[in-house]
Amino acid sequence: MSQEVSGRWTAPILLALEASGGRFTPLQNQLSIAPARLSDNLKQMAEAGLIQHLSPYERRHPLLPEYLLTEKGKLYREIAQMIRSAEVDIGHGVLSAKAWNIPVLLALHMGYDRFQNIRNALQHATPRILSTRLDELNAEDLIRKQISEQPRPSFLYGLAARTVKPVDRMAVDLFSLV
Repeated sequence: MSQEVSGRWTAPILLALEASGGRFTPLQNQLSIAPARLSDNLKQMAEAGLIQHLSPYERRHPLLPEYLLTEKGKLYREIAQMIRSAEVDIGHGVLSAKAWNIPVLLALHMGYDRFQNIRNALQHATPRILSTRLDELNAEDLIRKQISEQPRPSFLYGLAARTVKPVDRMAVDLFSLV
């Protein structure tokens, strides 16, 4: 679930759609996003079943594009709110803007501490993207990376002290939805 709300614009669109009345131009203005980028994101979200593009007969004005959150979209909006709350508590900006950041943090929270274990937990993450995200999160002091000598030399990963409570709270909130 959290992987599906990753991406630069997915969570902001989910959080702002209803406030903009579901209309394209107010949403674009509210998010300060290029029209083509917004259009692409809305198409992807419609294909994923998060939003519904209303037909001209369903809109308040037949010539103005309008969108509604589906039931799945409303659930994912709640997820986006939980992720946003954790991001604010961590105080490091919008972590969900990069794919796999939030799933990596959740995997570490769940006790997966070795690269291969994290990779197995996040089945669709490629080794390259996983390695990149782990290195980035470590460089930003959001996770810790240690060398373990047992049973053979390898790296162990864990949450940094400042991320433990926000990620724990986010995980509890996310798991309460499932």
